[in-house]
Amino acid sequence: MRITILGKSPSWQDAGGACSGYLVEGESTRMLVDCGSGVFARLREVTDYRELDAVLITHFHADHVLDLVPFAYAMTFSPLGPATNRPELIIPAGGTGILHTLAELWGPADIIEEAFQIVEYEPDDIATAGEFTIRFQPVPHYVPTFAVDIRASEDGPRFTFGADCAPNEGLVEFARDTDFLLIEATLREPEDDEPRGHLTATEAGEHARAAAARRVAITHITDELDQELSLRQAEEAFGGPVELARSGAVIEL
Repeated sequence: MRITILGKSPSWQDAGGACSGYLVEGESTRMLVDCGSGVFARLREVTDYRELDAVLITHFHADHVLDLVPFAYAMTFSPLGPATNRPELIIPAGGTGILHTLAELWGPADIIEEAFQIVEYEPDDIATAGEFTIRFQPVPHYVPTFAVDIRASEDGPRFTFGADCAPNEGLVEFARDTDFLLIEATLREPEDDEPRGHLTATEAGEHARAAAARRVAITHITDELDQELSLRQAEEAFGGPVELARSGAVIEL
């Protein structure tokens, strides 16, 4: 399994960067996990978007879904002709109506639905996309949000993405013994207000340690913070090496 970091910014892009988007590739399947602002352009730099097998969405915040709009327009109106392949778009239950609301701000309400094969998931579902098996775990955020666990085969490596979340034991159990945990570390200090919706770098490291993750990277950190400090804080809490998600980085599992 190969994971390419297309974008790792939080709600606003880093200078020259993109919001959340991670390309996951197996032997025969290519799946995009989240499609935030700026991600579609980065996707085009590394692969043919018309040959993608699936897009998986963790939640409906703009920094995780907004580039579904240009993606759908490209699939529909490209001078190369309408795409013959309609990738699966795997979204939280009830999301089709949200996509209609988003798309009709610019044009046809059903353009995303027509460009993709929409599959809505419930928390207890086990989804498949090509060779990938996907499990879901609700995590605390400001809107319904799901961590995802992706595996290419029964004995193959596991990739767990924590999405956006506040501290929670559910993610720890869900990610236990994972081969690679990609976990947000948005904050320098915990939010003052409740309910919370994000993690600090220290909390990210604590979660990874409690889950006994074999490999860890922190993400969703603005370039307006000292990212190297975030990395040191995460490593201290984890008790071992932690990677900093960087646009264009490739992780081989």
